[in-house]
Amino acid sequence: MSKQSEPEPGAVAEAIPDCPHCLKPVPLCICDSITSIENKIALLILQHPQEQDRALGTARLTALHFKNAVVKIGLSWPSLSKALGRPVHDPSRWAVLYLGSAKVADLETDRDIVAINRKGEIEDNQRAILKDIEGIVLLDGTWSQAKALWWRNAWMLKCQRVILGPKRPSRYGKLRKEPRGDGLATIEAAGLLLAGLEKRPEIAETLNASFDRMLARYREVQAEMPELAPKPKKRDHRRRKRG
Repeated sequence: MSKQSEPEPGAVAEAIPDCPHCLKPVPLCICDSITSIENKIALLILQHPQEQDRALGTARLTALHFKNAVVKIGLSWPSLSKALGRPVHDPSRWAVLYLGSAKVADLETDRDIVAINRKGEIEDNQRAILKDIEGIVLLDGTWSQAKALWWRNAWMLKCQRVILGPKRPSRYGKLRKEPRGDGLATIEAAGLLLAGLEKRPEIAETLNASFDRMLARYREVQAEMPELAPKPKKRDHRRRKRG
């Protein structure tokens, strides 16, 4: 009697389908627990095409929470309107989260969300500027990937640049170590921004709870099916903006 051959290491992972919504392998999917949010401020997530971390990535999970959210994968678009897929008459009323070398800790403010100018200096009239924001652009990828997105899309200079000063480090913890204490997952950044700008703390609470569930599921699957949730590789710690 011939000995039955063992399956190839990647065969098990390939046999497990992906969720059509979050695009994660089904064992990692938490779509059944997603709470829908009616957001007044639009959300556009631009994902670098080389950001391929399906297991720990949060861009699509973030967008699934919001009624008014778009995820686009690519390196450059001719305008905000083209990236968003609809006309934007005043790009200055859109904010782009890009940290660069700017840090809220270096500025004389205790705000979580800070509008800065092209020189990285804090803008005057913070309250008026942030109150006028109608949309947010988040850059999803490593620090160097987000930097590439920033420099390849000159139209972002027409938007209001913002940075964040979170009161706690990312929930990723050791799963994905950020090179800076103000580096957040896309879902955390979206929660902090939309909760603050819309004056609705429940938005951040909902997204953070969803992120906690995603990380808990990842750890469970990592123990049972490490081929689907492998231990993360070292991240690119060259300077990067996470949106």
